[in-house]
Amino acid sequence: MRILQYGNVWQLFPALFPVNCYLVEEEEGVTLIDAGLPNSHKGIKQALQQLGKPLNTILLTHAHGDHIGSLDSLSAEFPDADVCISERDSFLLKGDTSLIEHEAQTPIKGGVPKNIQTEPDRLLKGGERIGSLLVIPAPGHTPGSLAFKDLRDDMLIVGDAFQVRGGLAVSGKLKWRFPFPAFATWNKEVAVKTARTLIAHQPSCLAAGHGNVLYHPAEMMAEAADEAERSLPGGRL
Repeated sequence: MRILQYGNVWQLFPALFPVNCYLVEEEEGVTLIDAGLPNSHKGIKQALQQLGKPLNTILLTHAHGDHIGSLDSLSAEFPDADVCISERDSFLLKGDTSLIEHEAQTPIKGGVPKNIQTEPDRLLKGGERIGSLLVIPAPGHTPGSLAFKDLRDDMLIVGDAFQVRGGLAVSGKLKWRFPFPAFATWNKEVAVKTARTLIAHQPSCLAAGHGNVLYHPAEMMAEAADEAERSLPGGRL
């Protein structure tokens, strides 16, 4: 697993299927954002050993299999680490893809595992602080997706609300060089609204679940949101 450092954040990504997870260093420990693929736990553990600080928290942007694949292994290895996911995506974590009445009634897509044993310690709604991170609701890719803003330097870690690999895009906007996030997106209209919300946070860096970290991304994010909105039925929200 390759490791790149961006200030207080380390991006981890495997050599094969390109899905990122992130280690956020705090004074008293480390927060892991997303648990990667089922074989990612060894690389994550090695990176934690390099940092030399305890793993305090595991934050999940959403409950697709490429972001929670090593959750059970990591929870067993680090039983004192609190596991946090949105209240909404906690149902997906249990394999329940049914929709709630008030939601857009489009099918939940993507790989939702049926055999995760880990029970979350904390369910998030948005607005909470986890160490230096602000929790931001980011629905669209899944109904309960989350993003996290590091308030120390305004880095924005967005899961699959945006993708960078294959071309910067809002979740749901197909990029043929890397189509998987689009294929796995629940609702494109909601994803565009989330993109606008995330842009308003004026991030210094964009750290997505797939692709490299982008510096000064706001203008590019806005262009991607415009492109995604034009591709919606009717062309505009």
